[in-house]
Amino acid sequence: MRRIALALSALLLAVLAGFATAPVASAHASLVSSDPADGASLAVGPVAVTLTFNEPMQESFPALTVVGPDGHYWQSGAPTVTGRTMSAPVSELGPVGEYAINYRVTSADGHPVEGRLTFTLTAEGQGTPGAAVDDNDSSSSGLPVWPFIVGAVVLFIGGLAFALRPLRKK
Repeated sequence: MRRIALALSALLLAVLAGFATAPVASAHASLVSSDPADGASLAVGPVAVTLTFNEPMQESFPALTVVGPDGHYWQSGAPTVTGRTMSAPVSELGPVGEYAINYRVTSADGHPVEGRLTFTLTAEGQGTPGAAVDDNDSSSSGLPVWPFIVGAVVLFIGGLAFALRPLRKK
C-alpha cells in the first residue's frame, strides 16, 4: 500500500511539474492597431484614442488612460468596448512632448490584455490637464499568484499522503 501511495505521489508531482514548466499559450488576444498609431507624431491631439484587437473583448472593466509629459491625465471619459475595439475620448492636449496610452481590457477567453503605446505632440495645444498621476497608482494588486499555487499543491499532496497512509492496528 505504501508503494502505491509513493507511486501516486510521484506521478502527481511529475504532472504538476509538467504544468509548471509548460510554455505559455500564444493564442490570446492581441492589439492589432491603434489610432493614433504607436510612435506617431501629431501636430494636433486626437479627439479619441481607439485600440483594435484581433478578437472581441469583454465589455466589463476596461481601463485606458492617456498620460502627458506633464504627468497629468488627458483622457476625458471612461473607455468603452464594442466588439474588437476599445476607445476613450481625449481632451484637447496641452504641452508638447510624449503622451502614453496605457490600457487594460479582458479578452473573450477571460485573459487580461494590457500594454502601453506612445505618441508625440509636436505643437502646443490649449487644453487643460486632468488630475495628476499618483506615483503609487498601479493597475496590479501586487500579490503574486505562485505562493497560492504552491500552497494548494502542498495541501493536496499532504491530504493525499494522509488519505493513503496505512492503517495501524492496535
